[in-house]
Amino acid sequence: MMILYSAMIVVGIAAIAWGLPAAHRLRSPFDILAALVALAGLIAALLGALLVLVPGFFLE
Repeated sequence: MMILYSAMIVVGIAAIAWGLPAAHRLRSPFDILAALVALAGLIAALLGALLVLVPGFFLE
C-alpha cells in the first residue's frame, strides 16, 4: 500500500505542476478544468502524504 500512497503524492504533484500554469494559459471554459485538476492534485498529494506518514489513519 505504501507504493500506492507514494504514487498518489507523485501524481498529485504532477497534476499541480500542470494545472497551475494551464489555468492561466488556457481560454475561459478550459481554465476552470485546469484549476480543478490542480485542486484535485493538491488533495491527492496531501492525502498521500498523510497516509505515508501516519499508516492506518482512517482505520479505527
